[in-house]
Amino acid sequence: METTQEQVATDVVATMMPVMAAPQPRQTLPPKGSCWYCEKPLDSVKRFCGRDCAASFDEEAQYTR
Repeated sequence: METTQEQVATDVVATMMPVMAAPQPRQTLPPKGSCWYCEKPLDSVKRFCGRDCAASFDEEAQYTR
């Protein structure tokens, strides 16, 4: 069991931390027949043409929130 002082310290740290929105998982993006980042034509299952585009999409999404 925590002491009152430990609980207060934990609460202060929790309130001082910035609240970050959870990133939208890439799996929730619907397949659209082309890459979500570069628009390269794809099959009806894939969302990105490769890891580079997926990483770039994540990085761009991080800065546009």
